[in-house]
Amino acid sequence: FVEDFTRTTSKATAVWADARKKSDFKIFQPHLERIVELCRQKADLIGYETERYDALLDEYEPGAKVSEVEHAFADLRKELVTLIAKIKDAPRKPDIGIIKRPWNVDRQRIFSETVAVAMGYDFEAGRLDDAVHPMCSSLGPYDTRIFSRYYPEDLVEGLSGVMHEAGHALYDQSHPVLEHWGTPFGESFSLAIHESQSRTWENIVGRSRRFWEYFFPQLQRLFREETAGVTLDDFYGAMNWVSPSYIRVEADEATYNLHIMLRFEIERAILSGDIKVADIPGEWNRRFKDYFGLEVDKDSNGCLQDVHWAGGDLGYFPTYALGNMLSAQFWVKAQKDEPGLEDDFARGDFSRLLKWLSKNIHDEGQKFTGADLCARVSGEPVSHRPMIDYLYGKYEPIYGIKR
Repeated sequence: FVEDFTRTTSKATAVWADARKKSDFKIFQPHLERIVELCRQKADLIGYETERYDALLDEYEPGAKVSEVEHAFADLRKELVTLIAKIKDAPRKPDIGIIKRPWNVDRQRIFSETVAVAMGYDFEAGRLDDAVHPMCSSLGPYDTRIFSRYYPEDLVEGLSGVMHEAGHALYDQSHPVLEHWGTPFGESFSLAIHESQSRTWENIVGRSRRFWEYFFPQLQRLFREETAGVTLDDFYGAMNWVSPSYIRVEADEATYNLHIMLRFEIERAILSGDIKVADIPGEWNRRFKDYFGLEVDKDSNGCLQDVHWAGGDLGYFPTYALGNMLSAQFWVKAQKDEPGLEDDFARGDFSRLLKWLSKNIHDEGQKFTGADLCARVSGEPVSHRPMIDYLYGKYEPIYGIKR
């Protein structure tokens, strides 16, 4: 089975790349049909109590159940749809043109590297390089590399990619991991826990006003022409622009989780047989219109944009949204434990946050399930509420909306 699964997904990944380039789902369809069949077999081999998706989800988020994820997502979805509608009709909007303008790529790399160093990323135990897709590759605690991609007319994508992947790397480079590497104490428990770290740094830190109080003057010195006449408030607003878009990895904080929920629903339906693989494009486009109000114009902007299904990674996507929820929940607790934490950001000091994350998250290794760790750290089960509170706290002053 393992040989068959590996051979099938290896071939399918190359076919997916061609299908995505040509924006033609039918090229990929027979390969995905075989992958879905194999994923059903995989679930049966692993075993499950209620439905096959539980077995696949457990591969990435041990102990989690579909019913729990479905409940958490339902609450979050309802709140997000309301929030996004309010932002759409908001009385004021940031100027996204501040971000979507020419930015020298070489200087973007310099700035991004400066930020990674300030976060605590150890370049003696890693490096930063360009790649087609942002990623973190850990060959061991002394070789944890990060990759990002830069766009000549978009500052956010490259920097966000670096901060996100550096967030993953900080977990892998943390001292408890070094001490216990090779044992369960030296590894994270789940993808959602790991994702909570990257999202904390990328969004909660990297899109905060306090962060830019320190880094915006540095950005101005490096990009004098690009930032001429731009105020801190203008730039901060542009960094937190919200608008529905097709591509998941380029989505803003508010709409990102809806992308994940759509994939979760379709994965679950094709695994159970409620949806045929051939019907995925139509089903995707219909749900996308319901969630985002956008008509999908081509398969490459829709059901062919992610490589995960070609790799047989059904059950992976929910960990992204769970990681977002956990990041907000951990952040609430960190602020209580470390008063004035955001004031440190305005001085370019992120050491207290990193120490708190290391002590409360990284040190625990695989002692607890994700749900148990959340409860131990925050005092509450996984909840959508901290994420919604965090988003409203940010967007109310920027867009002039009311909760």
